[in-house]
Amino acid sequence: MTEHMGSPADWYFEDFAAGQVFQTQGRTITEADIVTFAGWSWDTNPVHTDAVHSAAGRFGGPIAHGALGFSVALGLASRLGIFEQCSIALLGIDGWRFEHPIVAGDTVRCTVHITGVRATSNGKAGILERDFVLSNQGGTVVQRGSIGLMVARRPTGATARQPRA
Repeated sequence: MTEHMGSPADWYFEDFAAGQVFQTQGRTITEADIVTFAGWSWDTNPVHTDAVHSAAGRFGGPIAHGALGFSVALGLASRLGIFEQCSIALLGIDGWRFEHPIVAGDTVRCTVHITGVRATSNGKAGILERDFVLSNQGGTVVQRGSIGLMVARRPTGATARQPRA
């Protein structure tokens, strides 16, 4: 079942289960996004920043930085609202792949699959294994990979989240 979330909720470790799938809203990548990312990352490779140079290259024009796409995927997942209250720490990124270029004008969406849920060894927190799939407006997968997240357990006495009907 794919859940479409739009507002923050009090989700904790106990609310997640392997097999849950969440779909984010879309975000259009602009030329300004690419130029700004180049500026603050110091990655000014002409494949991202030089229209003339990149027009003669493999992609026929400037492409977004891979790390920009990854950052947007994390931001879109954050906007789901389900990780805001419970996030403790990002644990790692595994097998992240850049499958197709992202260009200015692409609208990307992220599908987040919960693939594993387990308690930490001391039982004080939980670990979520999440597969991210970032796709463009045509449904082409542009990036994908796994991102582990440590999350808080529900505080003692806190009311359990009510499932949506």
